[in-house]
Amino acid sequence: MVVDVDICGLNVGDNQPVRLMGVLNLSHESFYKGSVVREDSLIDAASAMVEEGATVLDIGGRSTWPLAEPISKEIERDRLLPAIEALSGNVDAVLSVDTVFADIADQCLDRGADLVNDVSGFMADENMVDVVADHACPAVVMASRKVPGDVLGMDAVMDSLESIIEVCEGKGIDTDRLILDPAIGKWVPEKDPIYDLETFDRFERLQTFGKPLLAALSRKSFIGEVLNKPAAERLYGSLAATAIAVHKGAHIIRTHDVAATTDAVRIAEAIRGRQPVVEEKGFEVSVLDITNPNDAAHMMKNIGVTGTGSTIMKNKAVNRVLRISNITTTEALIIKQETLSRGGDAALERDAVSHEIERTDVIVMGTLLQVTRLADKLECQARNLPLISKLIKDALKQESDVEYRYMKKI
Repeated sequence: MVVDVDICGLNVGDNQPVRLMGVLNLSHESFYKGSVVREDSLIDAASAMVEEGATVLDIGGRSTWPLAEPISKEIERDRLLPAIEALSGNVDAVLSVDTVFADIADQCLDRGADLVNDVSGFMADENMVDVVADHACPAVVMASRKVPGDVLGMDAVMDSLESIIEVCEGKGIDTDRLILDPAIGKWVPEKDPIYDLETFDRFERLQTFGKPLLAALSRKSFIGEVLNKPAAERLYGSLAATAIAVHKGAHIIRTHDVAATTDAVRIAEAIRGRQPVVEEKGFEVSVLDITNPNDAAHMMKNIGVTGTGSTIMKNKAVNRVLRISNITTTEALIIKQETLSRGGDAALERDAVSHEIERTDVIVMGTLLQVTRLADKLECQARNLPLISKLIKDALKQESDVEYRYMKKI
């Protein structure tokens, strides 16, 4: 499935240019003081961002930085409403209002805002989903459960976004116009930088939803942790992260630094390949690249497969290739036979078949289900095969071990 959505007259999708969302920050409490825009220079700042390449402007009046000084709802309203009124009709860009409050969003939409950016994923104010439904407007929804960004790990991100989509479907919202945000940043104290590193490394998993994807990463805390630099010195780190997000499927990049980010985005999208898809006479064939079994289950449920059926089949949709090194030829031949009997295959050195050499490496190929069952079978065999079984299981477990994969990166 190719993503191609009209967002307030702006085409967003896999075969469209990556869009830049410029941040118009009216919050003096923000972590990055260089991003704050004075009310008397709002039009100039907005026009400059559009000139530099922004096609969406995100107007926010409340800092989401956990250490920011709290402000009242009325202060946020007093910052946002005049700004939306001033910008509406005066800049050539889609206007996004960044708020978690339904009544403020409602008033901003009435005054010219085009879409809502809710970092709580409709969880902070239960009326927000009704406001979006009533206005039939697009919305950015960030992965969240109880408070904004409280999801830890990519599995939690995926589960949260799936739940938000289900809520929206129940309200009759056109979910194709939801823009998904995986909640990059230290939104809660327990969210260590390794979770953001995993999100970037696994960003392509979000493509299984078949919806526009937004990466809001500009000068975020994980960049500071890796580089040991304050927000004002995180531009180059932000550009590196931006390029990765675009290459892995992001359709919209939210940024404080539009001009510099534009160059990084254009290079990354030029490198990113197009999804193989062929259409003719009402038929379509597309090639799916699914690496996580839970994503396979989600794709199956999307086409009407039962929950039980998708659970049974999900490990058949994901392939693994393992290299097992320095085993005896007898062990290698047993592994090949056991793999073949489960529908997979194994490659080994030619001379190992005739026992002309004593030791060899083996490359095992099969679905995750086949490889897992192979390991279970080897556990009961003789020689070193029980140890090899353990090593296979440990290697597969490391794939989803966030601390193992990313802890030493910081």
